[in-house]
Amino acid sequence: MDTAGMPKTRKEAQGTGVKYYFTGEPCKHGHIAPRKIKGACIECIKVEWKEAATKRAVYFAEYNKSKIGQESKRRYYEANKDLVKLKASSRPEFQKQKYRKEWLSRNPDWRRADNKHRRVKHRAATPNWLTTSDKQKIRQFYLDALATTRVTGVKYVVDHIVPLRGEMVCGLHVPWNLRVVTREENLQKSNKHLDAALGA
Repeated sequence: MDTAGMPKTRKEAQGTGVKYYFTGEPCKHGHIAPRKIKGACIECIKVEWKEAATKRAVYFAEYNKSKIGQESKRRYYEANKDLVKLKASSRPEFQKQKYRKEWLSRNPDWRRADNKHRRVKHRAATPNWLTTSDKQKIRQFYLDALATTRVTGVKYVVDHIVPLRGEMVCGLHVPWNLRVVTREENLQKSNKHLDAALGA
């Protein structure tokens, strides 16, 4: 901020109707910077903002990990699914890739085991008559699950409505047999058909 021409005292600043003045002397914290007529020097204010932002980040990081925080996010997502997905899909591609790489680096064992099992199971259940468009739709389900996990902080996965290895019937790995649900919901359903899982 250009200090040239600034009033030298608070009284002078108040008389001329400007918001800042510059004495050229250090404040009580040692900053030599313009001061607001209704507050501290602007460098002190920056320090306070930074400390407050750090405290907020720590608080929300702990809150997001808590059961209450995750439940709150889950309720918000259920009430605003379209908006959440729109925001997630509109993020720059580099942000999506960055989140995916970070998540994979935090979960190497789970990633390897899951990928191996998933490839074998899905390969066996994927019809060879699927079109390129069908395959793109399948991929989009997984992108939506990943994006929703990132936005809400709650783990979302792609579920097969009719399980690939169900108790009574086996489904196919096709777009019309997929949906995005929370990992908890998917675990509760297990390998049951959707209607059976809901008690229909």
